[in-house]
Amino acid sequence: MHYAELMAARAELIAEGSPFEIVETPVLGQTLRCFKHAPATIRDFWLSTSAFSARPYLIYQSERLSYAQSHAQVDATAAWLWHQGVRPGDRIAIAMRNYPEWMLIYWAGLSIGVTVVGMNAWWIAEEMAFALEDSTPKFLFLDGERLARVQERPEMAAGMTLVTVRVAAPPAGAVPWSDVIAFKAAMPAVTIDPDADACIFYTSGTTGRPKGAQLTHRSCIANLFNMVFSSRAQALAVHRATGIAPPDPADVPIPVTLITTPLFHVTANNCAAYLTTAGGGALVMMYRWDAAEALKIIERERVTSMSGVPMMARELISHPAFDSHDTASLTTLSGGGAQLQPDLVAKIDSSIKTARPGTGYGMTETSGIITSVSADFFVDRPDSAGPSVPTLEVKCVDDTGRMLAIGEVGEIWVKGSPVIKGYLNRPDATSSSIVDGWLQTGDIGRIDEHGFLYIVDRKKDMVLRGGENIYCAEVEACVFRHPAVAECCAFGVPDDRLGEEVGIAVVLKPGESLNAEGLRAHCASLMAKHKVPRHVWFEAEPLPRNASGKFLKRELRARLSAEVTQAA
Repeated sequence: MHYAELMAARAELIAEGSPFEIVETPVLGQTLRCFKHAPATIRDFWLSTSAFSARPYLIYQSERLSYAQSHAQVDATAAWLWHQGVRPGDRIAIAMRNYPEWMLIYWAGLSIGVTVVGMNAWWIAEEMAFALEDSTPKFLFLDGERLARVQERPEMAAGMTLVTVRVAAPPAGAVPWSDVIAFKAAMPAVTIDPDADACIFYTSGTTGRPKGAQLTHRSCIANLFNMVFSSRAQALAVHRATGIAPPDPADVPIPVTLITTPLFHVTANNCAAYLTTAGGGALVMMYRWDAAEALKIIERERVTSMSGVPMMARELISHPAFDSHDTASLTTLSGGGAQLQPDLVAKIDSSIKTARPGTGYGMTETSGIITSVSADFFVDRPDSAGPSVPTLEVKCVDDTGRMLAIGEVGEIWVKGSPVIKGYLNRPDATSSSIVDGWLQTGDIGRIDEHGFLYIVDRKKDMVLRGGENIYCAEVEACVFRHPAVAECCAFGVPDDRLGEEVGIAVVLKPGESLNAEGLRAHCASLMAKHKVPRHVWFEAEPLPRNASGKFLKRELRARLSAEVTQAA
């Protein structure tokens, strides 16, 4: 493969005078790599998309909004919020499914310097209550399902105004979405600090509570430019190596992206939505993931790209109805949130003649991608996550923080303008995760001689289920709240569809009784259902510990997971 050409292309594109020129810039007390020609704020980026006014932008089932219609509703929402007294630095929260309104509210808030809090739509009432108390939004935009959860505990919304979306009969005091977009006024003129909070996205917490990651305008824009850069660099490298000219821009189809993962995550929002919007493309929403429905949408809307967790791509190409649908519009089938298995990379490349596989390794804490790879480079090295993006320094270190040589395995640390400002209201968590600007990812990997990163293990005690991070400590803290539990230890159990499922070993107090169904019901009352253990083992003896008293988690996981594998 053309790795020398790729390294040369990357160097050329970031050089002085190039469109992706990198400059060292003071950012919140650090000197970081930034794109010289990037928009200063998300407001500037969104306003620039008015040039696509006649094109379709948001598609949901039979509903379609053009860019012109979307800008009109964004303007109205921003003006309405301003009229209500909302100002830069204030927060609003969005708690709903992937409806078109999600993106409209998001762009409206960011365009007037308001921080948008993305609420996990899977949260139960207790989890919602925590995030609302932690982030203190002035307005909460929510659909009917999330409204029902608020009504379970009305005190969680005390002091904030509810705006209902797709709710036929809003409760007293709530503002219907139709009233918001009917407001007639221009978007207010606002000056926004590039390093101000753009949005708060919550990540699973190691102590039983999620942490609100503070993504800034600068970090989100840096991620967008990193994605465009990665694609351009690969295309330039292939052109230089083969002499085959890239397609004429007039012949490249306008992007149509099927959004399959939640917009309260960076995979769907910062990556898929931003990149498609930058190209004047359309975002197609789904009510929930369903491979059969996805095939129909791809055929009907002439979808050009789909990105989701790996199991979505696997389910799509292995679906019994796959061959009966026209998928020739697809040019990219990519995955994020978890590593694509090498066999899946090959299957994507062979199953759809027009589509190439792609992936990116990233985190909420980096506002999106850390590395990116696609097409021939990915097929050639399917176990790789690709080279790092230009605004991030990436290194592997040992347990003392010493930088390791090429090929040596260690924890991955990153530093640069896409890294979050910190965790909301969590100075200790911020200072322990980001040291001298370096974000300690908790992932273990190595970097080869061409700069390609390989993820080989996970340092943090976490289950990665269908792209969702679930910290074992959070599950254990929930299980320990059951009065019958004396000991418990959570861990990941391999799963063919989701990558991992949550498993837990439990020791009960003397004289107590509890079964798996009862334990799951207890957990479901305290946390989102995707965190509830699928596999439950009740142990008759105390759980094994080491000399310092810590559970021997690897030993437990190996022994108990083997039972699942054998049963399958």
